[in-house]
Amino acid sequence: MYTPPTSISIAVIGLGYVGLPLAIEFGKRYPTVGYDIDPRRVTELRDRIDRTLEASPEDLREAARLSYTTDPEDLRQANVYIVTVPTPIDDHKRPDLAPLLGAARTAGRVIGRGDVVVFESTVYPGATEELCVPVLERESGLRCNEDFAVGYSPERINPGDRERRLTTIVKVTSASTPEAAEFVDRLYAAIVPAGTHKASSIRVAEAAKVIENTQRDLNIALMNELALIFNRMGIDTEEVLTAAGTKWNFLPFRPGLVGGHCIGVDPYYLTYKAEAVGYHPQVILAGRRINDGMGCYVAGQLVRQMLRRRMLVDDANVLVMGLSFKENCPDLRNSKVVDIVTELKTYNINVDVYDPWVNPDSARHEYGITPVAMPHAGKYDAIVLAVAHRQFRELGAAVRSYGKRQHVLYDLKHILPRDASDLRL
Repeated sequence: MYTPPTSISIAVIGLGYVGLPLAIEFGKRYPTVGYDIDPRRVTELRDRIDRTLEASPEDLREAARLSYTTDPEDLRQANVYIVTVPTPIDDHKRPDLAPLLGAARTAGRVIGRGDVVVFESTVYPGATEELCVPVLERESGLRCNEDFAVGYSPERINPGDRERRLTTIVKVTSASTPEAAEFVDRLYAAIVPAGTHKASSIRVAEAAKVIENTQRDLNIALMNELALIFNRMGIDTEEVLTAAGTKWNFLPFRPGLVGGHCIGVDPYYLTYKAEAVGYHPQVILAGRRINDGMGCYVAGQLVRQMLRRRMLVDDANVLVMGLSFKENCPDLRNSKVVDIVTELKTYNINVDVYDPWVNPDSARHEYGITPVAMPHAGKYDAIVLAVAHRQFRELGAAVRSYGKRQHVLYDLKHILPRDASDLRL
């Protein structure tokens, strides 16, 4: 029978938006080693530099018991392993579990008897026990629930959010045995003052995570479909939502691009598993189709407005302001602004992208886009306010200074007053 460890030494595998805040909090209390396969990332963190902007130098300094490594052998000192690697989708909208299974192999080669491996990466219900446990057993030569245990505690990190942090969000926990579940729950309770919720099983915790973002995805899809309908009717969608919002139980969702590492990805994990067990999801996939098509819709609206004004579209210059998937954040993962850029280029339009938050090298590496250092005043036939960065809000209507005497301004994020823009979603 499995018995949890009596002392705690932690290894966090993956130091991205999820792993680093976790490693910092644990590193304030326990011996903690943060592992990442990117040597540059580890070097930066040792110098107290976080390129994701989630942690300040002071945050990193306060984690006095935290060290960083790229050497898997340094993980052997731990007895609690927490996996926080990405779980993206591939080009066919199917789960890409290569990073997760790679991390499981890394953990499996160093775990010992009595250890616990906790997964935080978003997966479909059953993935931890059906896929990760066999890898851990094969690599370690140990038996789950006899020699070691596994847990699942889904991440709830919201990049760029300075109010809702790891320590202020209730943490769902679970594990493969009652003893391990109690251990994992106490472990997280030690660093999360907001409290924990112990699920009855790993599958319940996995399912809870995947539906959190599926629910948001569907609500935004409804708003996007309403925007498509009201646009054809010549009705301002924002005015409709403001009026409807006067009712106490109307939910304040808004139309827009749905990107990022969670909302635009997680539903595909659930639909993949649903189809594997013989059920074809209809509502979830319909919502995904609507949201995935919004970038092309925005580009098409812009081009049609230019044509209505008898503006030359071929070889026109368009400025897209914002590239990250959300405001005040450098995170480029699954940014749907890219869809706008790609679609505009099919019209032989010259597109400049400006985003003061993103790393130009990352933009080139991820999407082949080189952002401009600063837009040229008076250059552009059209401007798209795609992301509501603080700097763009502060500019206000002065963004029009980037446009030619005659230009179209599309305020996708409702940064400006209604009469200050030519198009809104």
